[in-house]
Amino acid sequence: MASNAAPLGTLPSGIGIFTCLPDIFYLPELVFGGLVWILVASSLVVPANPQGWVMFVSVFCFVVTFLWMVLFACGAHHNKPGWAAADFVYHGIAAFFYLSASVALATVTIEMKDGSIFLNYQLDISAVVFSYMATLLYFVHTILSAIRWKSF
Repeated sequence: MASNAAPLGTLPSGIGIFTCLPDIFYLPELVFGGLVWILVASSLVVPANPQGWVMFVSVFCFVVTFLWMVLFACGAHHNKPGWAAADFVYHGIAAFFYLSASVALATVTIEMKDGSIFLNYQLDISAVVFSYMATLLYFVHTILSAIRWKSF
């Protein structure tokens, strides 16, 4: 029985990125990151600075993850080990950014619990949950990318 999964020491390309670890996380990262982006953009921006950081992180990671996925799908990496290292570094930075944004968003949400509009509070709670989910996805992708990088 043939498998579409890329063996250790190789980088997938084409549709293969949707069938092997860690690249299978691209689509969930885009979905959860997009949800954070939409929810924060639709909520009331009371303390603009922390939510501005959350918007920057979610938009930056969404765009770069999409471009990274397209590069891998097109086979631009030519199976060179430097791309595996770059994948590890990018997802590590994205996980760190999302963790800092998630903590900032959770702090702002906790502070606005009293006296805020209930709908905005619910939107912010949802954004916090999705932000932590995106953080978890980027962190797992980082660990699996490190394993793949070390197998080259």
